[in-house]
Amino acid sequence: MSRRRISFWYRFAAALCKPPLMVLIKRDWRGMENIPAEGGFITAVNHNSHADPFAYGHFQYNTGRVPRFLAKSALFKSGFVGAAMRGTGQIPVYRESTDALSAYRAAIEAVERGECVAFYPEATLTRDPDLWPMTGKTGAARVALRTRCPVVPVAQWGANHLLAPYAKKPDLWPRKTHHVLAGPPVDLSRFYDKEMTPDLLKEATEAIMAAITAQLELIRGEKAPATRYDPRQVRVEQRRRTREQEERAHRDGRDGHDEAAGGKTLRDITEAEHEKGHGK
Repeated sequence: MSRRRISFWYRFAAALCKPPLMVLIKRDWRGMENIPAEGGFITAVNHNSHADPFAYGHFQYNTGRVPRFLAKSALFKSGFVGAAMRGTGQIPVYRESTDALSAYRAAIEAVERGECVAFYPEATLTRDPDLWPMTGKTGAARVALRTRCPVVPVAQWGANHLLAPYAKKPDLWPRKTHHVLAGPPVDLSRFYDKEMTPDLLKEATEAIMAAITAQLELIRGEKAPATRYDPRQVRVEQRRRTREQEERAHRDGRDGHDEAAGGKTLRDITEAEHEKGHGK
């Protein structure tokens, strides 16, 4: 299927966003040859700044294959932003609701129509201390295995220097460089024709995250940690430590109470013995 025509809204959004991006960041973009010229596909991208969807969107727009991002449903509700999100064909994600699966279905339909769907598999800004990709969610793998479409791993670096994760103000000077490296499609063929179990989806997702990380290692010129940061495990460990601290504090408080009670008993005995001796 041929590529989708770029809509008015997409061209309008590009006209608004590209000039400031051209001023704010320099570009080191590689791997455009790995973006399919025709047919539906997925790009799986790391996420380390609130600015990188715009910077990455610029890269993807320049390939001629505009992406459909999965974004929070609240962005679609009203105003200019909502109109732009709807007009550019972005996909709303309804978390913790009866419509939670609609994004998954919409992504499949978009790929089957020959479009590009851009996934941030981490689903949030990375919390890895050194901004390496974390463990991923299984959405990209689900769509890829369902449609058997190409999954292009894309690493980016540099928007985080313009706007650090969770920072309130950008660092505009000196001018930053946005690096993008799109790799060859991830080989997921070993997962085809198998039951889509949680373990299989987890393994396929890790293959995608490993491919993204490999591209980021090339950009940064260093090796990623051997163990991927897992926010779920970190939360479990934090809860365990908190529980242990509370139990320790409870024990210390109880022991202190017992010691205080024991000390009072000893004083009572001592005073009684003293009075007894005085009486003699």
